[in-house]
Amino acid sequence: QVQLVESGGGLVQAGGSLRLSCAASGSIFRVNGMGWYRQAPGKQRELVATITRGGSTNYADSVKGRFTISRDNAKNTLYLQMNSLKPEDTAVYYCNAGIKLRIAWPESDYWGQGTQVTVSS
Repeated sequence: QVQLVESGGGLVQAGGSLRLSCAASGSIFRVNGMGWYRQAPGKQRELVATITRGGSTNYADSVKGRFTISRDNAKNTLYLQMNSLKPEDTAVYYCNAGIKLRIAWPESDYWGQGTQVTVSS
């Protein structure tokens, strides 16, 4: 079974930094696009950043210049470096990955369990 295991969330003061990690494990042929999403209480889940297997990135306007998404394909691991954190960044952060289990099977979407990020003012 494929699992996405997240780590690195926690409580930080405004202006501080956190680094989130997401490790994909299991019987995997290839991990394609990956991304981070977040959901605050009472709000819809929103895109934070995405990265292709080749390293092309996209960011939500709200995090541009502060967050950096990266990946290590050899380790099937996704990262999110979060700097200059603001209280409005407080949310549950979810890892997402498009994964092929077999060469002849289509890609499926997988989600991590989420990790809480809380930024105090």
